Amino acid sequence: MPGRAHEHLKEWLPVIDPRRPARYERIYAQLKDLIVGKSPNLLAAMATICAVLHHKMPHHSWTGFYFVASEDELHVGPYQGPVACQVLRGRGVCLHCARTGQPVVVPDVEQFPGHVACDPRSKSEIALPVVKGDKVIAVLDIDSHKPAQFDEDDIPPLTKILNLLQPYLSFHRRLR
Repeated sequence: MPGRAHEHLKEWLPVIDPRRPARYERIYAQLKDLIVGKSPNLLAAMATICAVLHHKMPHHSWTGFYFVASEDELHVGPYQGPVACQVLRGRGVCLHCARTGQPVVVPDVEQFPGHVACDPRSKSEIALPVVKGDKVIAVLDIDSHKPAQFDEDDIPPLTKILNLLQPYLSFHRRLR
């Protein structure tokens, strides 16, 4: 039957809200007003980013940061959503992001080797590095209960939002 050959792929096609780019712009403007010159420190700025993103982006089921504790370990930071894994060790999307220093978009977490399921309802994920100089010091991690909720188009606006943290990074010391 014509048009049915790829019918099974429909469930994996991103269902991205066409209003998302404008929503990101509004969120950035709101966060800039809340953070720049107003947040007392990095943790406060991160917590504000988590709260606004989590509540303004309906597809987010978990929005938070993990701090790099060592080459093989991350510790949970500010977040919104269900209880998180407090320590990520040896594998997972966030650790891959921290190691490579590159954003990671995962349409289906079951297909990512070594995925860490802190919330078994998580179906898709995006992780972006927070970089101080040439070192990744943290990772912004966002999960969704639906598959394929993130794509490459999410990276530039989320990176722009993470850039609001730059003035606070000079005061950050590595957690141990």
